[in-house]
Amino acid sequence: MGSGTRMEEGGGGGDGFVSKFTSSFIKMEKALNRAFSKCFLGKYFKLEARKTCFTREFRAAMATFLTMAYIITVNATIIAVSGGTCSTADCTPPKSADCVAKPNAGYEACLAKTKSDLVVATVVSAMISTVAMGLLANLPFGLAPGMGPNAYLAFNLVGFHGSGGPLSYQTALAVVCIEGVLFLLVSALGLRGKLAKLIPHSIRLACAAGIGLFIAFVGLQSNQGLGLIGPDPSNLVTITACKIVDPVTGACLGGRMQSPKFWLGFLGLLITSYGLMKNVKGSMIYGILFVTFVSWFRHTGVTYFPDTPLGDANYNYFKKVVDFHKIESTAGVLSFSDFNRSEVWVALATLFYVDVLAITGTVYTMAEIGEFVDEKGNFEGEYMAYIVDAAGTIVGSTLGVTTTATFVESSAGLREGGRTGLTAVFIGMFFFFSLFFTPLFSSVPPWAIGSSLVLVGVMMMKVVKDIDWNNMKEAVPAFATMLLMPLTYSIANGIIGGIGLHIALNFFDYASGTIKWFRNMRRMVVKEQNQVSATTTAAVDSTVEII
Repeated sequence: MGSGTRMEEGGGGGDGFVSKFTSSFIKMEKALNRAFSKCFLGKYFKLEARKTCFTREFRAAMATFLTMAYIITVNATIIAVSGGTCSTADCTPPKSADCVAKPNAGYEACLAKTKSDLVVATVVSAMISTVAMGLLANLPFGLAPGMGPNAYLAFNLVGFHGSGGPLSYQTALAVVCIEGVLFLLVSALGLRGKLAKLIPHSIRLACAAGIGLFIAFVGLQSNQGLGLIGPDPSNLVTITACKIVDPVTGACLGGRMQSPKFWLGFLGLLITSYGLMKNVKGSMIYGILFVTFVSWFRHTGVTYFPDTPLGDANYNYFKKVVDFHKIESTAGVLSFSDFNRSEVWVALATLFYVDVLAITGTVYTMAEIGEFVDEKGNFEGEYMAYIVDAAGTIVGSTLGVTTTATFVESSAGLREGGRTGLTAVFIGMFFFFSLFFTPLFSSVPPWAIGSSLVLVGVMMMKVVKDIDWNNMKEAVPAFATMLLMPLTYSIANGIIGGIGLHIALNFFDYASGTIKWFRNMRRMVVKEQNQVSATTTAAVDSTVEII
């Protein structure tokens, strides 16, 4: 009985310690929040006015960063497919014109350095843009190079290792820079919302879904993703996931659906999907982390560091863990020499169009989720928010990456209570700390990235429910837009096809409307002429009577 009493006293003492620690921690947190709200920064970010506090903004920033941190490796992996500034000059002798398309130790070493450069470029552009959003617009949004424009540059403008597109990597970056300047101009003039409304509603929705399908298609391929889809001489594409693959063509040589890398990536897809089902914060990165961690073990069938000279070099860099990588090949390489080509202007128009729709819509959607929008449809900081993401695109292009966009993952921070630009500043700080782990971010394998690309496509498909599928004038152009993007491997083709069909199907309405307008104008003119004639006749008659 005495023993039982001592145990109860001991338990009570433990509970008392925990309760005292919790109570003191809560008091410290309240004191910190109260003090910060009263200081200059607290007043600058309007913490009290927006009914938030320092620790809540910090938690919101952590939630947003965890959900969008995947973009660091995903963006670098996608853009690196273009080859960056690597060329045949980097190939190991004997050099040939097609050495960039075949396994070549020298070229692959150049690609590895380029990917590290792009990791840093992604982080720096995200950090600068997000901090600027917090300081200038006082909004809790995270920004980074967006999905869609990066795939458009890598696969449509430049092509696989620079061999399949009409433009060079340097020229494509110049196009992105000019697009950013135009974006900044229309933002400064307050025209972004008006330009977005000029495009038919169904086409706007279909563009988002079509880009999602395109990105998912990329994520299923072997060079950039899971490896489920490969080339087929009869049907163009087919299911592969083969154990043995032709390193040049990617064709299946044996062991269909037996690739261990595919099944590991598929497991990562299931992990991420389950996390999204349960609304687990950071779900997009957990699947990537699992697959990547398993792939870091050497001498396995799924290793990212095979027993080759390149694998050894990558492994030696990976072992550094902490390293500040300096951008060597992608910064400041913009080239404007080919701007006399029609392909440049098509690319510029496509990028500008997509960004006006996607980025403007995302910013406004985040503002609605955060309940910043007033009854007139405006929100505080709107003007500067548009200026910041446009300027971020210019900064990103000079570093070597594509259009900077507000991320929908910002909604994670909004759900955590983030209401001011302090959240964005904290997100920028998290990006800054990630700069020192370039060896880790550069060592994420494609089969770990593929699952996230597929799920990004899934999330972008939700807009199709808002298309009026019962109206063929809306449904046909929208479907064509969505279908052409992955099947022609071109975002631009989808947009052009959708708008062209919309104009063709509505041509009769446009023509009849124009004819009706001319008829009404003619009637008005005739009516006015009759009134003038009647007035003149009356005036003459009155003059005769007077005489």
